[in-house]
Amino acid sequence: MKKFLAVLLSVVMLAVLATGCAKYSTADEIKDRGTLVLYTNAAFPPYEYLSNGQAAGVDIDIAKAIAEELGVELEIHDVKFDTLIPALKSGKADIILAGMTVTDERKESVDFSVSYATSVQYIIVPQDSEVDTIEDLAGMKIGVQLGTTGNFIMSDEVNGVDNEDGTHTQGVLEGTGAEVMTFNNAALAALELSNGGINAVVVDKLPAQIVAQNYENFKAIELVYADGSTTDESYAAAVAKGNESLLEVVDKVINELISSGKIDEWTVTHSNSAVDDME
Repeated sequence: MKKFLAVLLSVVMLAVLATGCAKYSTADEIKDRGTLVLYTNAAFPPYEYLSNGQAAGVDIDIAKAIAEELGVELEIHDVKFDTLIPALKSGKADIILAGMTVTDERKESVDFSVSYATSVQYIIVPQDSEVDTIEDLAGMKIGVQLGTTGNFIMSDEVNGVDNEDGTHTQGVLEGTGAEVMTFNNAALAALELSNGGINAVVVDKLPAQIVAQNYENFKAIELVYADGSTTDESYAAAVAKGNESLLEVVDKVINELISSGKIDEWTVTHSNSAVDDME
């Protein structure tokens, strides 16, 4: 009998511990608290950028719509991109909206909403550059935003990939002398490009185009491989693993915004505004 009670107690304790590990606030808990906590990186126009010192952009407008649906205030935290998922996993953030690309690796850590935008990677280079493909970046110093798709792609192409089965996949720039230089945002990378410290910047399409417009001697072109392949990706909001009640609200709002054309409208508006704010 004592043994049975000990086993039963252990099971109960494990259940309590498992429940305690869920570090997130449900939709109802967010409503009771009165605030939706958004974590973003306001350096990725037109999705998020600073306007008069305040975070603005497509993602911010989406977050405001979600907060309105929940009937709460929106609390915005502007942090480094590579700290976003840790903040969500620790329970500090309720939601991430930061032009975040959906990847299988990230799906292991967070739950993604329906996608609200698609993109491809672009290269920012001087106007007189003869770079046309990623292979043309051989031997160059390449600037990327830390923790982004551009960072992952270029690092894999420069260093190659060690596979789980012990094999190694050769990167197209491996052994060419190419280097990846990380920056907190694309604007800082572009400034370094302007100063001659690097030779190119790789970042998502719209941020690349907006940043390039602020330099007379820069151009932004799509990152493609010599064989014609591209780098398609999708953006989505992220919530903590298992937070189904919040995800349901997020999906509902995003689907309505897509259907109404609001996200397309905001993308145009903030693309123009972001250029003005960077000038």
